[in-house]
Amino acid sequence: MTALTVPTIDLYDSWAACVAEFGGAHVDGASIPDEEAADVTREACERLVAKTARDRDLTIPPPAGRVHASSFWITEGAEVVGFIQLRHALNEFLENVGGHIGYSVRSSARRRGHAARALGLVLDEARALGLERVLLTCDDDNTASARTIESQGGELQDVIDAADYGYGLTRRYWIKL
Repeated sequence: MTALTVPTIDLYDSWAACVAEFGGAHVDGASIPDEEAADVTREACERLVAKTARDRDLTIPPPAGRVHASSFWITEGAEVVGFIQLRHALNEFLENVGGHIGYSVRSSARRRGHAARALGLVLDEARALGLERVLLTCDDDNTASARTIESQGGELQDVIDAADYGYGLTRRYWIKL
């Protein structure tokens, strides 16, 4: 059964295997800085667990240009199969290409419904924060992600050229909560 788990060092081995499967590429929703995407050491996991706790803590102002966020590991039992992050607000970048929610599922766990189930679960978290609607984005050619968003009620707002942000054509969807 797909679940959302707050990042914890207790799942280090599974986290490391999941991150390694992305091969050092950017991992949407994982809260891992791109320059650390290939670092699967225990110390990297400890830093990430501490970072995600700070990002979630509303008593600590977020770093400049960032917003508060709740990060979760998508799990099936004790196996980390992916990542999902709920940003509590939008800034300019998030409004254009990042959205409120970002997620990734490791290739070996794809096509099993984890992304859709995790998105449904994180929408409950968004409701608990008092959000009335959330923005999700995906690359225009990422049909799997578009289907996942649509399966949870996503309504396409538009497709924009996000070249100014280092991206290509980007689909922007809203989900009413």
